[in-house]
Amino acid sequence: MMKKTFRTGWALTALLLAFSMFAALTLPLATVALAEPGQRSILRIPAGAGHVTRKVTLGLNKSIVVELPREVRDVLVSDPKKMDAVLNSARRAFLIGMEVGQANAFFFDQSGNQILTLEVRVERDLAGVSEILHRLIPGSQIKLEAVNDNIILTGSVANPADATRAADIVSRMVKEKENILNMINVAAKEQILLKVTVAEMERNIIKQLGIDLDALVSSGNFSFQALSDLPFPFSPKGTVIPFLPNSTPQAQGVASTAAGAVGWQSNTGRVNSILRALEQDGLLRTLAEPNLTTISGETANFLAGGEFPIPVAQDNDTITVEFKPFGVALAFTPVVLSESRISLKVSTEVSELTNEGAINVGVLAIPGLKVRRANTTIELPSGGSIVIAGLISEDTKQAMSGYPGLKNLPVLGNLFRSRDFIKSETELIIIVTPYTVNPVARKELARPDKGFAWASDRASNLLGQINRIYGNRPQQMPVGRYQGDYGFIVE
Repeated sequence: MMKKTFRTGWALTALLLAFSMFAALTLPLATVALAEPGQRSILRIPAGAGHVTRKVTLGLNKSIVVELPREVRDVLVSDPKKMDAVLNSARRAFLIGMEVGQANAFFFDQSGNQILTLEVRVERDLAGVSEILHRLIPGSQIKLEAVNDNIILTGSVANPADATRAADIVSRMVKEKENILNMINVAAKEQILLKVTVAEMERNIIKQLGIDLDALVSSGNFSFQALSDLPFPFSPKGTVIPFLPNSTPQAQGVASTAAGAVGWQSNTGRVNSILRALEQDGLLRTLAEPNLTTISGETANFLAGGEFPIPVAQDNDTITVEFKPFGVALAFTPVVLSESRISLKVSTEVSELTNEGAINVGVLAIPGLKVRRANTTIELPSGGSIVIAGLISEDTKQAMSGYPGLKNLPVLGNLFRSRDFIKSETELIIIVTPYTVNPVARKELARPDKGFAWASDRASNLLGQINRIYGNRPQQMPVGRYQGDYGFIVE
């Protein structure tokens, strides 16, 4: 029984030796990564393995223990600035990562035979940073990879703000931000709808009163004539300057001055008087509501209006025409910071042609532009509104002209002077409201001409209709009465 056990033990030992010899022959041909930065590692080289080559990834300012199969006499390091090798004993060595880069180390035994070759790559320890990123940015799938002095960020996050936040955290580890390559993908591009409301109310009050006199007194060969034509110094607003020569300006909402004449005549003279008077109230309401949609991080532009020509002189004594836009313009760049915060860079403008500031070039009249413009950067939740611009303006003008001395007479002085009074009040606000939106089915969208139909000839001629009634019929209100107490609660 003892002999059988002894023979079985020898057979098992022979099998293990054969397996060890096979491993010793195959290991020198393999290259294995055994150590990762941020992990405590021990590299063990099996006995009888012969010459072994290994690849090792070592963390910056980290160390690894190398246990050798037999006693070592010499160690050669290619770049001591990148990596340092310290022999603790004849069969144990320490490798220390000194600087980011690559180096190799060669180990020789007492006989001068090479027993180990290590291809070492020293990288930054990114394990701690990865843990911080996953803790501060929950739900993210961010991966870090170090290549020499550069750090590459890959993976995906929920919004662009998380990608920027991750790059800022990693930038604290490098000397220059240019060494960070941010390749993080945003899982879903948020689409932003911006609704802008530009509302303006303008009221104008004009009062004009004046008397023009024409008096003639004659006696024999002597005659005396007095004339007074006292103009109103202020021009009514709203006159559109024509572009074509010999065309008449058209007043917008401003009536001509009312006039009445009274005269007296005799053999020795005559007196004619013209009374000019005007009192007018004007109210102007401007409302523009442009809407525009774009994805987070991109700029969108919108213009509803027109363009008017402007002559431009060139160097070769020629004149070219350029067109300048006017109307309702909107441009904005949204950035989704989180699920509930949106950063907006908004530029909005409402402009219209006016005669204020207009100039004449030869036979051409170039109008000016009345502009209401606002540029700002704000941060809002989805569906929140804010007034980004506002204006309350009051302009009062009053002038009086007449004959010196005579216009100051009590009561009778009104015959020798004219009075002009203009008052303008303006109130303007610009409101912006961003929304995060998602695509919908085409059938859920309605066009403004849905159900439109032209009126028949009979309805147009007899009833004065230009179109039939179209659109969705309003739902009928529920029929019934409230039961019990209702209304305000008074305690």
